[in-house]
Amino acid sequence: MNEHIIDTTPTQMHVGPVEPNPFPYSLCISAIKDLETVVEVAAQHYFGDDKKWNFIAVTEATKVLVRLILFRNSGYKMLLHGGDTPNIEKHSDFSSSQHNDGGFPRPGSGHGPNGLNPWNLEGRALSALSRFGENARMSSDMVWLRRVQHQQAIMEPPSSKRPTISMILSEKGVQGALFLMGEVLFIIRPLMYVLFIRKYGIRSWIPWSLSLAVDAVGIGFLTQVAKSRDGGKEQHYHLTASEQDELKRRKLLWALYLMRDPFFTKYTGQRLESTEKLLEPVPVIGFLTAKIVELVVGAQTRYTYMSGS
Repeated sequence: MNEHIIDTTPTQMHVGPVEPNPFPYSLCISAIKDLETVVEVAAQHYFGDDKKWNFIAVTEATKVLVRLILFRNSGYKMLLHGGDTPNIEKHSDFSSSQHNDGGFPRPGSGHGPNGLNPWNLEGRALSALSRFGENARMSSDMVWLRRVQHQQAIMEPPSSKRPTISMILSEKGVQGALFLMGEVLFIIRPLMYVLFIRKYGIRSWIPWSLSLAVDAVGIGFLTQVAKSRDGGKEQHYHLTASEQDELKRRKLLWALYLMRDPFFTKYTGQRLESTEKLLEPVPVIGFLTAKIVELVVGAQTRYTYMSGS
């Protein structure tokens, strides 16, 4: 609630229609991820290991739904940290095409026919009128103020339109389609993984392999989009700096597949046990190694399948 209040509090007074506060999707996703562990523990305690996946699938489906809505309402921007962090950076390729929408120059974006900046001139004039109206304190003050506010509202640059799927596909072509498919695969992968675990079991290679394949295909699409800015061809789709960092973070999350069953049970876990036995005779180091292995094994049973989702 504190985060939502801070995010929705205006930093400065502004004239014009007030937009309604957006739904705190990022806060909702964070709350669902925090609640997911509680749901798993409670379901396992009351319903057992097999039926707990029904409740986990419901929470994952809820998270997928919220993320898809956030993806749509954000103008199909990449979800940062799974939607926990709002993606507020603007894509230069879309914003530049709407630079002079409606014939209104944006602040500081051009000059008039005489080489002067009409925005600054009009802004200083309207500020002077506003100060005059506040100092006069006469019956006509409100009339002047309303007139100033009306002129300021008229002069405000029109807000840029939110990109749609058809707009992205028409303007960005194949690169836009690859970006949309890659992001949708990233959103739905955790739900697919849980559903296949529910059907085949946690020790089956089918959920593990399918999840890895979906991750590889999705990140492959996004990597291809990121590489489109290189080479001699014109850039088709621009990823901001934060989105490029997010793509690197998703690639690093592939390391979690080493901690997921059945790979962990057959390979990673055995290597940890052999390392623990090898270092056990060494004072202090053997004790610390045993504790680290104990923590890793405990975390693996509960957190690795959800991590990165």
